[in-house]
Amino acid sequence: MTTPAAAVWGRAEQQDFRARVRGCLLGGAVGDALGAGIAALSLDEIRAAHGPDGAADLVPAYGRRGAVTAATQLTLFTVDGLIRAQVRRDTGAWHPPTDVHRAHLRWAATQRDWGPDERRKDNGWLAREEWLYTRRDPSRSCLTGLADEVLGTVDKPKNPTARDAGAVVRSAPFGLLVGWEPQLVCQLAVECAAQTHGHPTAYLSAGAFAVIVHGLARGETVDGSVQRALSLLTNRPGHQPVTDALKQALGAVRQGIPSPTRIDALGDPENAEDALAVAVYCTLVGEDVRHGLRLAVNHDGPSHTTGTLCGALLGALHGETALPPAWLAELEGRSTILELADDFAMEMTQGPALHGPAASAPGWLQRYPRG
Repeated sequence: MTTPAAAVWGRAEQQDFRARVRGCLLGGAVGDALGAGIAALSLDEIRAAHGPDGAADLVPAYGRRGAVTAATQLTLFTVDGLIRAQVRRDTGAWHPPTDVHRAHLRWAATQRDWGPDERRKDNGWLAREEWLYTRRDPSRSCLTGLADEVLGTVDKPKNPTARDAGAVVRSAPFGLLVGWEPQLVCQLAVECAAQTHGHPTAYLSAGAFAVIVHGLARGETVDGSVQRALSLLTNRPGHQPVTDALKQALGAVRQGIPSPTRIDALGDPENAEDALAVAVYCTLVGEDVRHGLRLAVNHDGPSHTTGTLCGALLGALHGETALPPAWLAELEGRSTILELADDFAMEMTQGPALHGPAASAPGWLQRYPRG
């Protein structure tokens, strides 16, 4: 499990990488916010409230426009965990699934505490962001899986019957580890998904999603990235529902004009593999980010889930500047997301200059403690 040394990153490569990281994290959050206000509605109810074309703009949720759900919250803590894993690597105690699990436990604290615990000096800066201390419809499996400090594994997963997309929606950051080999990205996403979602279709969907993001963040095509995910899943037990769903998404592209009917034919987005299929389909057929996201949220099913997944894919594919500025302007937590995205990009491209044998930045280690 290696990341590229700073020497291989030219300025243009660093700028492209940062744009894709920002695009992925902001895009996922925008898709989440776009779907949050209609997530509990059927397509008929969405059309009755917003017109025959469905919701075309942000809809108020949780008392405001642009509000995000637990999907974005958890994604941010995944990023935090990956940065902490890289920082801890200097100590020789490098085990990314453990660091991501600790980060998700910090998220779990935001779901039960009134606010940040200033006594916890090892929490880092993200866990001190007060706006995160609110419950935004997390999946039950995430709450129960992170209710104690026991680390679930693929051999002994938490919630072995949980097959919703609660682990998939937090897995885009694994794909941003562009210096890793795709099979390692897949394995890390799978191991971390099993900490809350033990059904094979749930954790393999998380692995597939991470691999697709990984390809897009490297500048590859959507189709090529999906094909790589399919090849990596083939030898894994229980892969068939996931690979079938992805193949169905690819095939649906050739079946005519995109519509909610075609999206409904991809399955029930309450299930991880079907939510992933919807996101892949909408990414492939969307004329631009706005069109793709509108397709991804106007259907029967959890609109915030499919919006999050599609937004992350589109953002990784096109970069931050392709995202609709009017939606970004109202996005809850935008400054936090940007700050974390830039920290991730800096750690992955310039980590040795922040913490290493030749240099040390005390401020960085306060933001991302090794403890």
